[in-house]
Amino acid sequence: MAETIIIALVKIALVIGGLMTAAAYFVLLERRMAAWIQDRRGPNRVGIPLTRIRLFGLGQPIADGVKFIFKEEFTPAHVDKLLYFLGPVVIFVAAIAAFAVIPFGSTLPDLGIEGLRGPIHLLVAPGVDVGLLYVFAVNSLAVYGLILGSWASNDKYSFFGGIRSGAQLISYEIPLGLGILGVVFVAGSLQLETIIGQQARTGVWNVFVQPLGFVVFLVAAFAEAARLPFDLPEAEQELVGGYHTEYSGIKLMMYLVAEFLHMITASFLIVILFFGGWHLWGLTGAGDEVTWPIAVLRVAVLLAKVTLVVLFFMLARWSWPRFRFDQLMDMAWKVMVPMGLVNLFVVAVWIEYGTRLVEALGLHGGIVMAAVGWAVLVATWLALTWAAPAVADNRPRLGPPYAQEEFEERPTP
Repeated sequence: MAETIIIALVKIALVIGGLMTAAAYFVLLERRMAAWIQDRRGPNRVGIPLTRIRLFGLGQPIADGVKFIFKEEFTPAHVDKLLYFLGPVVIFVAAIAAFAVIPFGSTLPDLGIEGLRGPIHLLVAPGVDVGLLYVFAVNSLAVYGLILGSWASNDKYSFFGGIRSGAQLISYEIPLGLGILGVVFVAGSLQLETIIGQQARTGVWNVFVQPLGFVVFLVAAFAEAARLPFDLPEAEQELVGGYHTEYSGIKLMMYLVAEFLHMITASFLIVILFFGGWHLWGLTGAGDEVTWPIAVLRVAVLLAKVTLVVLFFMLARWSWPRFRFDQLMDMAWKVMVPMGLVNLFVVAVWIEYGTRLVEALGLHGGIVMAAVGWAVLVATWLALTWAAPAVADNRPRLGPPYAQEEFEERPTP
């Protein structure tokens, strides 16, 4: 019992320390990527403290963290103090707690230490049968952090930003759930390790057989992580910062770190659900019995995939403009939800009838399902392209109560 508690505490310390370090240096990476895209230099001054060694600005996250920690903790007089302090704590704890069931690899072999016999699972809480449901439940608590912070600020701009943020996050939880239901149906489990194992055994990643579900989940993950072009909760280019306008110091840092942790969580889920997790053909194997080289390789493969997805998140931020709020909500309810329902219907029909048909014909199930999945994606895309102009034409015209033709017909004085 004592050994189990020690292992759990070590896992928790490694996960929290690794996440905080990753969030700090992903900020540096994003600033350098933004500089590269905008043809300028990024942070490159701060290096090793008390020396003149700059090391490409690798000390910048440390300097930023120290600045936030020692910055004056100013609390406006008009705020509701209890809720004002509770808001950033709720969203930060929820962002950290989601990683309790997210695996960072498969397993480690027996360490050969008395009392620590058997393989060690590379996640904090192994054996949770509803791990995916737990992640969604914990991530949904982020809405409470936003609403509490905006309401407690007693500022109309913060309140408007919080209500806008809550509507966005709640709306996109529906397509987010629809995007993963097809994966759950195929794997037959809500356990993330089982979903990775199913893709490793078949050798077919879910992104190939359910591309429509992947598109729905990817777009919804962008919105849930509040990343451009869906960053309306923060809206940093506006004159007012949104729900955290009245925050500063370490409380503001908790909001900003939680935003990056949500992006990392979304990247892990994208890799685990659709890109095979730690699996890589001909390199990592597919069995449960692993050696030390295979175990380390699986961790490296998983983290490399997650890093690539994070880089895609960052590249998208500097590539697309932000949606208007009405466009954002229209995409959730009129585009993503129907696409998610179509994907769910196709997967259900395939599981009920397609597998038996493929077995009767002696065909390769993965290839046939991939062909069906991509055909459904193309058909859905063509249907949306055909329907979009008709929907746009039926919208009421916004503007002054004068037709444009009236201005054109008036004589010039």
